[in-house]
Amino acid sequence: MTSPAQVIKTRLPNPPPPVEVLLEQVRAAIEELKARDTVEIDVRGKTSVCDYMVVASGTSSRHVKSIADEVVKYAKRLDVQPLGVEGEREAEWVLVDLGDVVVHIMLPRVREFYALERLWTVGDQPPES
Repeated sequence: MTSPAQVIKTRLPNPPPPVEVLLEQVRAAIEELKARDTVEIDVRGKTSVCDYMVVASGTSSRHVKSIADEVVKYAKRLDVQPLGVEGEREAEWVLVDLGDVVVHIMLPRVREFYALERLWTVGDQPPES
C-alpha cells in the first residue's frame, strides 16, 4: 500500500530590510501618531542586542499603546514581525523589539524615572571642563 507524497508549501523568508529602512518606518509610525520628544540612540558597539534604540513619549496610556501598535503595523509593511512586544496591558512603557531597532514608548513620568537616554549615552559626550 503506497500513499501519495505530502507536499508542504513553504515560503522562503525575505531578507530583513536594511536598518536604515526599518528606522525610517519607525520614525514614520511615531510621527503619524504624534509621539513627543522622540530620541534615536545609536547603540552599535555598546550592545549586541540591537543597533538603535528609539525612545518616545505618549500623553496617556491609550496614546502609548496606540503608538506601539502603529510601530508594529508599519514594521509589518516591511514584512518584519516583532520579536516581542512588552507592556501593552499597563501601557505605561511599551517595548517593541524589531531586532535591529528596539522602540520604547513611555509616559513622561516613567521616562523621566528610568532615564534610558542617559543610560545609553553615558561617555558619548566629552567631560565638561
